[in-house]
Amino acid sequence: MYKDLFTIFGYTIQTHAVISVIAIIVGYGVAITMMKGTKYQSILDHLIFYLLIGAIIGARFWHVFVFQWPYYSQHPLKILMIWQGGISILGAIVGGIAALIIYVYKHKLDFWELADYLAPPMILAMGIGRAACLFSGGAFGSPTGSSFGMVFPEGTIAYEYYGSQPLWPAVIWESQGDILIFAILFYVFGKQLFKGSVFTLFIFLYGMERFLLSFFRGDSPQYALGLTAGQWTSVALMVIAVILAIFIFVKYRFRKPRENVTG
Repeated sequence: MYKDLFTIFGYTIQTHAVISVIAIIVGYGVAITMMKGTKYQSILDHLIFYLLIGAIIGARFWHVFVFQWPYYSQHPLKILMIWQGGISILGAIVGGIAALIIYVYKHKLDFWELADYLAPPMILAMGIGRAACLFSGGAFGSPTGSSFGMVFPEGTIAYEYYGSQPLWPAVIWESQGDILIFAILFYVFGKQLFKGSVFTLFIFLYGMERFLLSFFRGDSPQYALGLTAGQWTSVALMVIAVILAIFIFVKYRFRKPRENVTG
């Protein structure tokens, strides 16, 4: 496990950053392939800029104001120091969706159809990106209380919390779960379903996955009913997904299902 890859011209290239870039590239490649032959192919280069900005803002906002506000309320000058670490995948989803809503409203596009195309590549990029957390020692699990588990080295955030105690491999499980969700969404995408079905399923499945895996996380404080901020966010996502599923069914049940044109 190497947090830093190498140093060039006095600047340290971190493994987390490299894997994150790879995740974005792979996600972009899958998206452009799925959109081939559709009207959305030509706008992806422009759209991805909006999505990245929205995801970054949302990821930082969620980390600061939802997950770690007790700390940042005492250190307000660090709120904008994103280069020191501290982002939330859940916040990235919320921020990315908000950016997509703004984009489709501005350009008069179909939100549900476009969201269906973006959901599979997004969850795949998230799965790859979670591997970046492994190298940085973030999103770590709680102590297993046995000899089984992951032991993070000195210099990682996990080591600062628990030292050399074996921890649940929560981040690895989430990465594997994301890739499984990608496979499910990609399969469902090939079916003739109502517009918005793939996107809604993405929101529900990831919310459920994150809710369950948070029981094994060791980096988040508990709040009401003994649940973490991540779990409450996950519950909100699942509830929203169910509401959206009902809305989509009612809206499109007498209309022709979404047509897939992937070239």
